[in-house]
Amino acid sequence: MSEPPLPAYKYEKDPAAIYRQSFSIVRKEADLSGVPEGLRPVAVRLIHACGMTDLPWDLAWSDDVVAAAGSAFRRGAPVFCDVEMVSHGIIRSRLPEQTRVVCTLNDERVPGLAQQLGTTRSAAAVDLWQDRLEGAIVAVGNAPTTLFHLLETVAKGGPKPAVVLGFPVGFVGAAESKEALIDNPFGIPYLAVKGRRGGSAMAAAAVNALAAGLPEES
Repeated sequence: MSEPPLPAYKYEKDPAAIYRQSFSIVRKEADLSGVPEGLRPVAVRLIHACGMTDLPWDLAWSDDVVAAAGSAFRRGAPVFCDVEMVSHGIIRSRLPEQTRVVCTLNDERVPGLAQQLGTTRSAAAVDLWQDRLEGAIVAVGNAPTTLFHLLETVAKGGPKPAVVLGFPVGFVGAAESKEALIDNPFGIPYLAVKGRRGGSAMAAAAVNALAAGLPEES
């Protein structure tokens, strides 16, 4: 019995061409008119990360977020991530050499802290950032409790990060935690996507874009 013929799939195989075409499609299909010029490369990369060209309608930002992030990167500020998925999505070659990407979720102290505080491990992990949080960059792509606890920490007089990128995803607390960030009275520069949408890929994409922007050829 003869083997059936292999299907002849036709698709783009050149990585550079895929990259160029992807960003070309994003810019063609997405309405970026409401996004400030300096933030458009970030919006483009966020759309590329999630595949949803309507994303700009739900983006929220403080006017100083691009400048604040740039200043923090130039100072060599660390980037704190709520989960390892965000950390692994950050392109280290786009960061200044001295920048450290930190995720404390799996630190052995976290389960005990979570029990003591009566909260999630993701929220408790924030307490291990305290000595380096002032002036840092925070990228939240998964856990609303991380974002809420971070804001509670600042409210109690704790260290204030230079910028918070708020992209927790889900159905319980995600939209509310991002609204709390948008409404924060502490003067923390922020970038967030309203509602239930978000995720680690988007949080990492925001870091990558703010750190280095889009390549010229894209």
